[in-house]
Amino acid sequence: MRQIKISVKPKVHRIDKFLSLKIKTLTRSQVKKLIKDGKILVGGLKVEPDYELQKDDVIKVELPPPKNPLEVKPEELPLKVIYEDNGLLVLDKEEGMVVHPSAGHPAGTLVNALLARYSKLPEFGESLRPGIVHRLDKETSGLMVVAKDQKTLEELKKQFRGRSVVKKYVALVGKRLEPEVGTIEKPIARHPVFRNKFIVEMSGREAKTDFRVLEHIGDKATLVEVSPKTGRTHQIRVHLGSTGHPIVGDKLYGGRPAPRMFLHATYLEFKNPKSGKVETFLSPLPSKLGAILDKIKKDSK
Repeated sequence: MRQIKISVKPKVHRIDKFLSLKIKTLTRSQVKKLIKDGKILVGGLKVEPDYELQKDDVIKVELPPPKNPLEVKPEELPLKVIYEDNGLLVLDKEEGMVVHPSAGHPAGTLVNALLARYSKLPEFGESLRPGIVHRLDKETSGLMVVAKDQKTLEELKKQFRGRSVVKKYVALVGKRLEPEVGTIEKPIARHPVFRNKFIVEMSGREAKTDFRVLEHIGDKATLVEVSPKTGRTHQIRVHLGSTGHPIVGDKLYGGRPAPRMFLHATYLEFKNPKSGKVETFLSPLPSKLGAILDKIKKDSK
């Protein structure tokens, strides 16, 4: 059972829409079914999907049980681990690997590989994401931190929620991006029709991304360092695309064709919960991305 108290009347006040944005694991149609089945109550009473939330409302949501995580089988898959201690590991994820199992990707994920390497991970048996603190899109490569025990998991999640973790990505976008340094601050919501996409939408969740131009490649492309300050799904891709500069190779958001999406998590900084020290990790640009960059530079001459 999950309880949500409304301290201020939300901008998105319809309960079905509000909960589909608030609880990432539920679609709007799933919320409506839970309301119909009496699994969602406001002040202990049943409501309709179009109920308008008010200040001080208390919502109780009986979430459907997740797919049994014991069905997630360990798989011997290659992992590039660049640091490990008794509480966590930092790895360099390959492009093309999905982080956790889902209906569309029940196997071959990072979680499957982790379970083959570690017999016990925090929240295994309760979640399909044991040990996972944050995630990268399938098409994105680069640095991730994974927790090996419950205390480390909670401490790292607290740092991510508190926005004290520093994440930097390198992206190549189409055309000349200006200004040289800036911030994109636009709310993001799931696309109402194409559920695998996200859009800038005023009723969406707060999202903020800082960027800094690394190199202009004529007027055809720009190499940019991107620092997301919030952690919305597809945030960097949506924000850059919303400026008219989609990421090269990003088919979903209209990027120019390339062998892969040019987005790499190159820098990660956080406080190690075990030692209390601030740890910094770097990942060089993969050779495939280097080849894409070289080709675009050559073509721009």
